[in-house]
Amino acid sequence: MNEVRTAAGAQGSAEASVGAQARERIRAGSAEPTSGLAPGLVQANLIAVPADWAFDMLLFAQRNPKPCPVIDVLEPGQVESALAPGSDLRTDIPGYRLWENGALVDEVADATEAWSRHPDLVSFLIGCSFTFETGLLDAGIPIRHQEAGRNVPMYSTSIACRPAGRVHGNMVVSMRPIPARQVAEAVAITDRFPAVHGGPVHIGEPEQIGITDLDSPDFGDAPVIEDGDIPVFWACGVTPQVAIQASAPPFAITHSPGRMFITDAPEGTFRQ
Repeated sequence: MNEVRTAAGAQGSAEASVGAQARERIRAGSAEPTSGLAPGLVQANLIAVPADWAFDMLLFAQRNPKPCPVIDVLEPGQVESALAPGSDLRTDIPGYRLWENGALVDEVADATEAWSRHPDLVSFLIGCSFTFETGLLDAGIPIRHQEAGRNVPMYSTSIACRPAGRVHGNMVVSMRPIPARQVAEAVAITDRFPAVHGGPVHIGEPEQIGITDLDSPDFGDAPVIEDGDIPVFWACGVTPQVAIQASAPPFAITHSPGRMFITDAPEGTFRQ
C-alpha cells in the first residue's frame, strides 16, 4: 500500500494512475478499509438495486442529499463508472454485501457471480466522507481511526430520512473524535464538500441522535477517543443499507462499510 499512498500526492493524470493502482490492488485481493488510501481522490459508497427499484432509490437519495449525495448513476447492467475509466464495480471494492428481501445473506470479496444473476442492476455511487479526510489531515486535524489502523466507527441514529416510494429508513453517521480547539476548523473544511456529505450533522451529545454507546458502533471499529476530543458526526453513505433492511427489495448489492470504490476524480472536483 505504501507506494499507492506515496504516489497519491501527484496531480492530474498521476492522480488517475494512483486510482487505477489502488483499484488494481483491491481487484487482486486487498480487503482493508480504504480510509487514507489514494488521498486526494474521491471515494464512493455503492448501492445497486434491480431496475424496478431504481427510481425509488434515486428519489430517496434526492430527498436525502446529506447522507446520500449521488455522484454517479450507471445504466442497468453497467459496471464501469465514468469517474474511473476501466473500472469494474463487481471487483474493484474491497468487500461486498449481498441482500435478499432486506436480509444480509452474504459478504463476498468479488460480486461478479452475484451480479451475473441480476443483470438489470442499477448502480448508484454515493460520495464518501473519506474524501475530505485529506483536507483535515492537511490542516493538522488528527484522524484517530487512521492513526490506530482501524475502520471508521459508524452508528445508526434516530434521525429519520425522508421516505421515497418504497424506500425508507433512518440516517447512519460516521464519527471522528476531533480535538475541541479544532472542531470549528473541521466543520469549515468539510462544509466545502457537500458531494461527500459536507459538514457534520451533529456535534457532541450522541444520545441526542439515538446513540447510547459510542464504544459499540453498528458498523466499523470501536473509536479511539483522546482526552479533549469531542465526538463529531457526519452523515454516512451506509444509510442506504439501513434503508435496504427497512424496505426489503428482493435483491441488492452494497459495499462493506468502510470499504469504498476509489475513483479517478480529484477531490477538488467536488469541492466548493
